[in-house]
Amino acid sequence: MTEASLRVFANAEELARAAADLTLANAREAIVARGSFHLALAGGSTPRATYAELARRGPDASFDRWHAWFGDERCVPPDDADSNHRLAAASGLLARLSPTQVHRLRGEAPERQREAERYERELVTELGLPPRLDLVLLGLGADGHTASLFPGTPALEAGGWVTVGRSSTPPHDRLTLTLSTLSEARHVLFLVAGKDKAPALARVLGAGDAGDSPAYRVRPRSGTLLWFAERSAISGPGRP
Repeated sequence: MTEASLRVFANAEELARAAADLTLANAREAIVARGSFHLALAGGSTPRATYAELARRGPDASFDRWHAWFGDERCVPPDDADSNHRLAAASGLLARLSPTQVHRLRGEAPERQREAERYERELVTELGLPPRLDLVLLGLGADGHTASLFPGTPALEAGGWVTVGRSSTPPHDRLTLTLSTLSEARHVLFLVAGKDKAPALARVLGAGDAGDSPAYRVRPRSGTLLWFAERSAISGPGRP
């Protein structure tokens, strides 16, 4: 099982710069080895700063070789305030890519399961079996969830590569990559900021009972697992 490695940063700005540096390094490695770079994006405010940083690094990136995927999506239209696609687009990162390089989860699709199956086919068509993403960016919820894999929900045990998730908070309906897909990634990077995440982060990193924490179950089979945390995320109750 892959062991997690933790790096701590003084503030969110340092975290975003380091995450952008690592993403660009992974991109260069993937492009040299396989001719393209497949990145899965996370939702939430912490990754947004990383996307904006990447968008500013145009001269440092071969964006014409990138493919952007989504780790999960809320079941809302792409222009909705809750849309992960909207968040990524607002950062400026998606504007660096052509439409064919952006693989959108269609949150507005009326039949959730059918959309999950469509996205799964797209993943397999691009990446083969198993679909190995080069880098997956993930966040951490205060309840230990990641992507749209929530504690105690059926999505945690779903087979295949993409499934329908369910959140206890609105918007409730989600689409998400499965634990199997996350485990096939070459590199996984969690981005965590805020003191409200400290107890969940401590549990996931082994300072307490991880219980049914979905984030704890993300373990790449033959890849790296990194946690980049802003200092306040490890300075609260339950510090690891």
